[in-house]
Amino acid sequence: MNYSVLITPRSFGKWDPEPIRLLEESGCELKHNPHQKPLSEDEMIEHIADADALLVGIDPVTENVLAAASKLKVISKYGSGLDNIDLSAASKRGLVVTHTPGANTEAVADHTFGLMLASSRLIVEAHNSVRAGNWERFLGIDLYKQTLGIIGTGKIGRAVARRAKGFEMDVLAYTRNPDHDWAEYSGSSYVELDTLLQASDFVSVNIALTAQTKDLINAEKINMMKPTAVIVNTSRGGIIDEDALADALEQGKIFSAALDVYTEEPVRNKKLLAQKRLITTPHIGAYSRGALLKMGLSAADNLLKVLNKEIPENVANPEVYNNLKEGDLN
Repeated sequence: MNYSVLITPRSFGKWDPEPIRLLEESGCELKHNPHQKPLSEDEMIEHIADADALLVGIDPVTENVLAAASKLKVISKYGSGLDNIDLSAASKRGLVVTHTPGANTEAVADHTFGLMLASSRLIVEAHNSVRAGNWERFLGIDLYKQTLGIIGTGKIGRAVARRAKGFEMDVLAYTRNPDHDWAEYSGSSYVELDTLLQASDFVSVNIALTAQTKDLINAEKINMMKPTAVIVNTSRGGIIDEDALADALEQGKIFSAALDVYTEEPVRNKKLLAQKRLITTPHIGAYSRGALLKMGLSAADNLLKVLNKEIPENVANPEVYNNLKEGDLN
């Protein structure tokens, strides 16, 4: 095997070289992202022309990008979210798209709870105050035995619910396709979205970004929340209307918010960033050593299986395999 692989995630193999070794020992020639940021569409077009395989993070894989990738055989997502990849365009070209669901579940759930704690107890404000030489008191709100509303009960949403039980929280959940067996087993309750927002002390957004969930949490929905409520988003930007959230924080309609994801990344919404009761992190929910290694190994394995004319476990567009059997790929 002698394939050219374009790798865009800067963290791939950075702390543990095992995923890189796996690709190199399989005969792949690796081409890494030369920039200290996700690639733009134009940069993707520039770098993808000679690639046989793409190992991608959150960089845009649009129809224009795919049109420039005449040699491409596989798109291996380093992560689970697929909103940056035009699946329809990939399928039309017979390109297999894989991803790594579950590899970062526990890391993102940990980060979600870390943001909830930091937001409720104003930990960042207190930290900055002490650093500045002050000795103020910061009155936070309780997490213990409060009500947590989880929007989206996939792997990460369920992992957040497990952590909530350690704080003896009541868990409400909303999703378009409720799993009532899970709810009974976990002690959670499915409710309508409006009910969840009205009743919850904390709201955790853990749902995928789709056409249906874009701006799901808008000004109308935020106005339903308690003035003491905290909202946390570690899923995808675009699910919360950032301007509406900035207005709510500025007007004191909710207690605080914490975001790890944004409509634009790096985040450019200056009004949002100006809010004192907002905690921001740079899309690092999955950035633990263990999670990155799992994602890296899984993404590399998926990529190699496709190049070796095998069918990987986590295929996002299985329709490309219609009428094909394992080992029969062109």
